[in-house]
Amino acid sequence: MKRLICKEDFWALFPDCKIGIVVCREITNEYKEDEMQYETMIRQAEQKALTFLTEENFADNKVIQVWREAYMKFKTKKGARCAIEALMKRISKENHLGTINPIVDIYNSVSLYHAMPCGGEDIDCLEGDLLLTKADGTEPFFVIGGEQNEPPFPEELVYKDAAGAVCRCWTWREAERTMLTEQTKNAMLCCELVDTARYDTFVQVLEDLKREVETRLGGTCEVMILDRQHPEAILEA
Repeated sequence: MKRLICKEDFWALFPDCKIGIVVCREITNEYKEDEMQYETMIRQAEQKALTFLTEENFADNKVIQVWREAYMKFKTKKGARCAIEALMKRISKENHLGTINPIVDIYNSVSLYHAMPCGGEDIDCLEGDLLLTKADGTEPFFVIGGEQNEPPFPEELVYKDAAGAVCRCWTWREAERTMLTEQTKNAMLCCELVDTARYDTFVQVLEDLKREVETRLGGTCEVMILDRQHPEAILEA
């Protein structure tokens, strides 16, 4: 059995946070002469994302500000930002996202459309349970495309398994070892909510992820929401 477990040291920092996951099983994560459809989906999401950037100063936009404040509560690498901030900053400079593979295109599009962070991991590549917790600083971490071990700082929030860190600074950079590829059959997509006023949007994000994956990639998807009272979910029986 593999589980996602959000540890108490995480909830001590973010007691009202919600962690939403979509467990996708037996998908076919390949383009079927339809890559242009995914590109169109991304472009539409980019246009929607721009509507959240109403303030002249980028950091003053609410969807950015809430995550800047969250990142002040734990140890981070200098310059580390929430994944949604990185995406929003990129499109604000008219630097379009490219297609990667279908499931990544889906979660990037949904993330931009709602201005909320989304990520994903290949469940079959996880070593045991996936924990959201503070790092001890010894966890191996090789970022996507990187060749050098860059372990997290002690007290940094990470997703990690028995083999090392899976995502550094909570939602910042993901490891190559568990990244989603065209060979992925079983995936966990996730969305983190820190702004409780956007709970309805958070639920919509999860529903959109489920619908798009099942419609485009087949398989079955299960949505689960974790909170302090319900800190665990089964990823693989």
